[in-house]
Amino acid sequence: MNNQNLWQKFISLSERGILMIIAIATLFATGIELARMFNVQTVNLSDLFLLFIYAEVLGMVGAFYINNRLPVTLPIIIAMTALTRMIILQSKDLDSINIIYEASGILILAGAAYVMSLKDEISLRKLKVRKSLEDKISN
Repeated sequence: MNNQNLWQKFISLSERGILMIIAIATLFATGIELARMFNVQTVNLSDLFLLFIYAEVLGMVGAFYINNRLPVTLPIIIAMTALTRMIILQSKDLDSINIIYEASGILILAGAAYVMSLKDEISLRKLKVRKSLEDKISN
């Protein structure tokens, strides 16, 4: 086994280990949040957004283990949800211009997510065309 393969294996195992730590920490944070909501017997919209962020993080880790790659759109969606939660938490104390800035950030992220989904769609079409051509050539 050459040195490059050893490093690639080390990086791959490290990545998987870190993602497992992220998943465990996310589950732990979810448990803490659920216990807090149970103790105060109140559920706010910001609490639901936080739980949604945790679910998206777990979905991102799960997607990596299924496809062996991190989808780019999921972190963008997580960022959009986090900005939305921030607006909800701070809307009473913020100047209107700051809310506009944060909402503009969400709009920019939404545009980026749309562009990335188009890129994925185009890539899938290219794969289908390539597979179709390969099938025709092999027949």
